[in-house]
Amino acid sequence: MADPYSTLGVARGANEAEIKSAYRKLAKELHPDRNKDNPQAAEKFSAVTSAYDLLSDKDRRARFDRGEIDGEGNPTSPFGFGGGGGGGFRGRPGQGGGFEFNEGGADFGDIFEGLFGGGAGRRGGGGGFGGFGRGGPPQKGANVTYRLAVQFVDAATLAPQRITLQDGKTIDLKLSAGVETGTQMRLSGKGQQGPGGAGDAIVTIEIKPHPFFTRDGDNVLLDLPITLDEAVKGAKVKVPTVDGPVMLGVPVGATSGKTLRLRGKGFTGKGGTRGDQLVTLLIDVPADDPAIQALVESWQDGRAVRTHLGV
Repeated sequence: MADPYSTLGVARGANEAEIKSAYRKLAKELHPDRNKDNPQAAEKFSAVTSAYDLLSDKDRRARFDRGEIDGEGNPTSPFGFGGGGGGGFRGRPGQGGGFEFNEGGADFGDIFEGLFGGGAGRRGGGGGFGGFGRGGPPQKGANVTYRLAVQFVDAATLAPQRITLQDGKTIDLKLSAGVETGTQMRLSGKGQQGPGGAGDAIVTIEIKPHPFFTRDGDNVLLDLPITLDEAVKGAKVKVPTVDGPVMLGVPVGATSGKTLRLRGKGFTGKGGTRGDQLVTLLIDVPADDPAIQALVESWQDGRAVRTHLGV
C-alpha cells in the first residue's frame, strides 16, 4: 500500500509547511495539462493529491502514523483484509473524478486554499483494530477529485465558476483571493457516499493562458504596440485590461520598453488587495513607408545611445 510520505517525498516528521511545499511542487510538475502525452503523470498527480489529502488532515495523519488506517485512508486489519466488522467502507480517495470544466461561476466562505481536513471525529475505537468493530464510527465515503479550467480574466476578477459534479448537480463556485494554478478547494459532502456520510469533492484550479496578458505574482503584464507619432508627440490610447478597456496616457517622447502602471487592474492577492497592470510600450515602425523614409533622410540622431554598453 502506498506510503503518503514516500509519495510526497517528505520525512515522517515533516511539518505542515514542508508537506504543502512538496505537494505544490509535485502538483505543478505532474499536472495533466502539462503532461498530455504522459498518462502516467495523471496517475501520479492523483496519487500525490490523495497523499496530501491524508497528511494535511491532522486527525487522519495521526491515525495513519498509529497504523489505524492505510495510505488510502481505509481501516487496517491484523488479518490481512480491510474494512471488516463495523461497516468499514472501501474506496480509493480521489477516484471517480478528473473531469475538466473548460469554462464557467457560491461563496463557500471558509473554503481555503490547499488540501484540507474532513476526517475530524473519525478516530477509530476498538483497540488495535483501526476503528472497525466495536464502537468504531462508520467511514465516510471517498473523496472525488475534479479539475476546473478557469479563463485568465475570470481568475483575475474572481468571476464565479459553474461546475457540474459527478452526480449531475451544478454548483456556482466563488474563486478565492490569491487563486492560482494548483489551488485546491474543498466542497464538503460532495464526494462519494459511505456508511458514515459523503466524502468531499476536491477541485483543483487550472488557470488557462491568455492571448496577450501574462501574470507576474498579482500583477498582469501587457506589451502594448504604439505608433511612432504616438511615441514622439504623446497620445491617449485605449488599452485592454482584465476589467475592460481603459484610456492610457502615453508621455511625449516615449521609448520602447517604457513601462506604465495601471493600479488595481491585476489579480486579487490573498490579503484582498489587487495587483496592478504593467504596460510595456513597444514602438511599431512601419516597413517601407515613404513618409517615414523621407523624414529620416533629412534628420539624423547624433546621440551616443549605446555608450552604457561599452560600444
